[in-house]
Amino acid sequence: MISLVQLGTVDYATGLRLQQQLVALRKEEKIGDVLLLLEHKPVITLGRNAKAANVVASSELLNKRDVELFECDRGGDVTFHGPGQIVGYPIFDLRGFPTPDGRRKTLGVIEFVRRLEDVLMRTCADFAIPTKRVSGLTGVWTETEGEDRHPGTSNAQVGTAAPGRPVEQSSTENLTTSTHAEAKLAAIGVHISRFITSHGFALNVNTDLSYFDLIIPCGITSKPVTSMQQQLACELDVNNVAESISRNFGVVFGSQILWVDTLDALLGRTVGVPMKPPAELRHLHKEDDTTWA
Repeated sequence: MISLVQLGTVDYATGLRLQQQLVALRKEEKIGDVLLLLEHKPVITLGRNAKAANVVASSELLNKRDVELFECDRGGDVTFHGPGQIVGYPIFDLRGFPTPDGRRKTLGVIEFVRRLEDVLMRTCADFAIPTKRVSGLTGVWTETEGEDRHPGTSNAQVGTAAPGRPVEQSSTENLTTSTHAEAKLAAIGVHISRFITSHGFALNVNTDLSYFDLIIPCGITSKPVTSMQQQLACELDVNNVAESISRNFGVVFGSQILWVDTLDALLGRTVGVPMKPPAELRHLHKEDDTTWA
């Protein structure tokens, strides 16, 4: 079972502290697997592999736009979090998720990242946005032109497969042959310590994409960043997207999803951080061992 807590807007420093607390509790088996969904105030984060030169904005411009700057221990380079973006922090024990072929009882880091991609690709398909993977890169990608974005006309297969169907196969069908330029819809950067995951993903829903002009997102200069709003030419209800993410986590990870109203309800005590019941999204953590971007 995965307990899902939906928080409102949380500043990045608070989110990091919360992740650290929850990861420690998960290692001690005092809590089960948890998925946090939240939004962050505008912040640029630099992962372990980040190059400072990929933050192209001056400190004066960052201050003018009220954008914070943080270093963290997730994998990956530079990225942006802010309003209109769903951030997900799965705090999972990978020993509870066997591989699809049943040969190993513990999910590997690459397999975990691929499952996160599949969750997000299925979610985009729920809103008739065709997506694909890009060889050599993590995250979820779509086309910037040449695709029909209107509901009911997409030929994307992601998210429509039966729960028992192999996840990796369903998430790549009919989605990898286009020659149009790819645009990034979702970024992924995780950290794994003693089999416990932290950090996670960021899905651009109604994100103000001008913030990405302040950086070279993920250090990639050749591919733009996009959002679900841009792809559909309309604003989306973030809560509807969060519900889709929840459903797809259940399908991809083969788990029941239990919605929990507050962190207090999850932990049975106060953890000393701001909390908001069902509002939008949520968050995860770090530690030493494995990072992946």
